[in-house]
Amino acid sequence: MEHLLKLLDCSQEEILSVLELADQLKYERKHHIPHPLLAGKSIGLIFQKSSTRTRVSFETGMFQLGGQALFLSSRDLQIGRGEPVQDTARVLSRYLDGIMIRTFEQKEVEDLARYGSIPVINGLTDFCHPCQVLADLMTIREKYGVLKGLKLCYIGDGNNMANSLIVGGLKTEMKVSVATPEGYRPAKEVLDFAAGFDTFTLTDDPMKAAENADIVITDTWASMGQEAEKEVRMKAFQGYQVNDELMAAAKPGAMVQHCLPAYRGQEITEKVFEAHAAEIFEEAENRLHAQKAVMVLLMKK
Repeated sequence: MEHLLKLLDCSQEEILSVLELADQLKYERKHHIPHPLLAGKSIGLIFQKSSTRTRVSFETGMFQLGGQALFLSSRDLQIGRGEPVQDTARVLSRYLDGIMIRTFEQKEVEDLARYGSIPVINGLTDFCHPCQVLADLMTIREKYGVLKGLKLCYIGDGNNMANSLIVGGLKTEMKVSVATPEGYRPAKEVLDFAAGFDTFTLTDDPMKAAENADIVITDTWASMGQEAEKEVRMKAFQGYQVNDELMAAAKPGAMVQHCLPAYRGQEITEKVFEAHAAEIFEEAENRLHAQKAVMVLLMKK
C-alpha cells in the first residue's frame, strides 16, 4: 500500500493489516507503552473542509507516534489561490514525509498522489471516507471478534460514507445491505464493484435492509456543502430514520454506528443514539488508532 486514496484500491489483506496494527497501537496506548514509530517524520494536513475528529485525531496521533503534524488550511496555502495541485504536490514532497488531505473532489487527492513522491491519505472527499470506515470496521471487529459473515446495514444518503462502507464491508466478507431513496444512490463506480457480490443488497425499503442486521449505520442527511439542499433532503429522507421500529427489525443487541456529527430527531432518534452512545464514541476514538496504523504502514519505510 503506497497511499490510502480509496478502499477500492485496497486488498482485503491491506485492510486487515491496518486493523491488526490499529488494535496493537490501541493496546499500547491504553497501557502507556510509548511507540515513537514515526520519530523525526512530518505530515502535512491539508483542510479544504473543516473538521473536528479528522484534525484532532491526526494531529494527536502523529504526536503520539513521535512525529510532527502541520495543519494547513486552504486559506494558508497557495493551492487556495489557484496554484496547480501538481505544483503543491511536488513542493510538499520535498519537505514532508506524508500528506493527509480533506477536500471536495476525489481527483484532487488522486492528483496529489500522482504528482507527489510521498504517501497521500484521503481524510474525506465527496466520493469516499476511507479513514472513517477503517475505524468503523475496527469497532465492529472489537465487538464481534470477526467481520466475515456479519450483516452490515446502512440507512440514508448514498454519500461518501455509503460508498466506503459498501466497499470496506464487501472486501472483508460482510453482507452489506443499503437503503437509500431513489435519487440518492451510492456512486456508480461503487455499485459496479458491488454487482460482483451476491452478499450485497440495494433497496429503497429501510425495514427490509435492516432485517437481521448485526450493525446498523447511518449518517447526516445533508453533508458539508449541501446546506442549500437541506429542505429538499428533509422530505426525501422521511422514513429513513434509525429509530426503535427500525432497530426491532435488526438482530437483538445489534450495534449502531454513526460517523458524527449526529442530528438527533433527523437520521437517528435521541433514544437510539443515547442507547448506543458507548459504541458510537468508541468508533470516534478508533479514528485515532486506525489513522495511526495507516500513517505507520505508509510512512515508516
